[in-house]
Amino acid sequence: MSRRTGEVYRVDWLPGTDVLHGTCHCGAEHTAEDPVTMWDWMLAHPRGHSRVHPRVHHSPGNGS
Repeated sequence: MSRRTGEVYRVDWLPGTDVLHGTCHCGAEHTAEDPVTMWDWMLAHPRGHSRVHPRVHHSPGNGS
């Protein structure tokens, strides 16, 4: 069995949108449309983790 680290990462989908809202174990929040971008941000802790305002990162799409 693996040890518990006590770190909790939470990612919620905002219904009606393509936006994910993430909360790091440190309390910082972030929004992104791409799940990979979200997890890259989460796992980069503490780089880019401020409690001021979450940032929205839009994925390059097909313009629709």
